[in-house]
Amino acid sequence: MAKRSSEEMMKEETTKEETPAEGEEAHPYAFHVSGPRNVSSPNWRELLNSSWKDENYKRTVLACFIQAVYLLELDRQENRPEESALAPKWWLPFKYKLSQTLIDERDGSIFGAVLEWDRAAALAEFILIRPSGAPKAVLALRGTLLKGPTIRRDIQDDLRFLTWESLKGSVRFNVALEALRSAAQSYGSNNVCIVGHSLGAGFALQVGKALAKEGIYVDAHLFNPPSVSLAMSLRNIGEKAGVAWTRLRSMFPSSSEQENQASTDDSRTISESGLRGWMAQLNRSKTLNLGMKKWVPHLYVNNSDYICCYYTDPPGTEEKGGDKENVSPGLMNVQQAAAKLFVMSKGKQKQKFLEAHGLEQWWSEGLELQLALNNSKLINRQLKSLYSIPPPNQTPKKP
Repeated sequence: MAKRSSEEMMKEETTKEETPAEGEEAHPYAFHVSGPRNVSSPNWRELLNSSWKDENYKRTVLACFIQAVYLLELDRQENRPEESALAPKWWLPFKYKLSQTLIDERDGSIFGAVLEWDRAAALAEFILIRPSGAPKAVLALRGTLLKGPTIRRDIQDDLRFLTWESLKGSVRFNVALEALRSAAQSYGSNNVCIVGHSLGAGFALQVGKALAKEGIYVDAHLFNPPSVSLAMSLRNIGEKAGVAWTRLRSMFPSSSEQENQASTDDSRTISESGLRGWMAQLNRSKTLNLGMKKWVPHLYVNNSDYICCYYTDPPGTEEKGGDKENVSPGLMNVQQAAAKLFVMSKGKQKQKFLEAHGLEQWWSEGLELQLALNNSKLINRQLKSLYSIPPPNQTPKKP
């Protein structure tokens, strides 16, 4: 009798949950269908021990915020009313609210959103203050969405990165940069976070880097950031060709050896003048860098994902002397670029591309991550300009 009563109660409770919106219940992107299973909503206990101090919790919630941006665009495309929209369910459980949507003026699509800590919702759950580690505002950027209304502009920016390894020419770059700068000014850079997936991670990296050059450092978490580009491939070919040419030249005596010897005195004078200029510039840089912080983004990659796997290439994979060839002329390194690089660990098991590049993996149960490198070859290449100073003006040789 008791067993039957228990079953009836369970059935009645299930019916109540399914009644409000049957279509939403069956949707594969509904939060309760594909969202994380091991993350609870904030409560008053956050005052004693903040969940945001747990890296797994923080990574999971930030990935959910990115998923919300994908769904904001899908809700728009499918004309879902507010009461049945899928996107809000991905930020409401964590006591955040939608503050701003980022629109691509070329096609009207939503490619990003700013989410703010919802103090009113938190107070309703007796959370009197924002938990330690929880950002006041998060700028989330989605990646490529293979849907008719927006696929053209998404692919256009994908090709922009593939060709130039830069997204600065895109409309989305300027919109995201202004939104992040505005959030940092409103809440303080220490209370702001930028996150992105795939193409969105590419934008987040370059937007965050642009602000870091202005001395504004925000927390950054990038999931499956793109690492493949035609520019990078050509640069690698050029580096190898340069090393080979240097080795070839070293095998033969220089025909201008005597001319170089004759101009030693003049070059010494120029070198001494240049050295004094370099020393003066270095002293100035020391003054500027006394309070200089390192911008250290968090990168989450999967080695089975050929779009982001090159971030795991360690520094020094070039031929000996290759790093010197790769330093941009006119720049002097002051600090070494760094990032926290987390690599999905699946042992020897090879994943399919769509699974390895998907966002859902970053909130899945039993996720194993390894902190692999903090200054890989590609990270050094992309961030080194943050820690370089221009050379002093050299005195031209007198005739």
